Amino acid sequence: MTAYDLARGLHILAVIAWMAGMLFLPRLYAYDAEQNAKPEPLRSEMQGLLRVWQTRLLRIIVNPAMILAWGFGLWLIHIDVTARGWSFLAEPWMITKLAGVVLLSGWHGFLAGQRRKIAAGTSKYSGRFWRMTNEIPFLLAIVMVLSVTTEWRFG
Repeated sequence: MTAYDLARGLHILAVIAWMAGMLFLPRLYAYDAEQNAKPEPLRSEMQGLLRVWQTRLLRIIVNPAMILAWGFGLWLIHIDVTARGWSFLAEPWMITKLAGVVLLSGWHGFLAGQRRKIAAGTSKYSGRFWRMTNEIPFLLAIVMVLSVTTEWRFG
């Protein structure tokens, strides 16, 4: 096993955990938003439980997985730079992958900020919004995975 193989395997595992959390968190937000139509005390009880799950998912799985995915990804870049130089970072497939990572990280930040707003009762988003945006991480993953596995180039 080479360092590259180890880094790649750990990167893939971290990305799987990150994606799982990023796909589930908006679903929890949708369930939370839909509780507003329910009568008390059921609403408060369920929202309290959902908010505990949201916080735990973000803090125990999503945030650490993102940090690990970034760390192992940077390790892979370091290994590639050492072996082939910096030029591969200018390839269209790598630019696409890195743009996807930045977008996914931005979506992660948005979701983390929304958890605080949901906990404070100030979120303006409906269950429908969360259901419609739930697939954003998967769509980004499709673009990133295909760009890396095919190493497509212009022209």
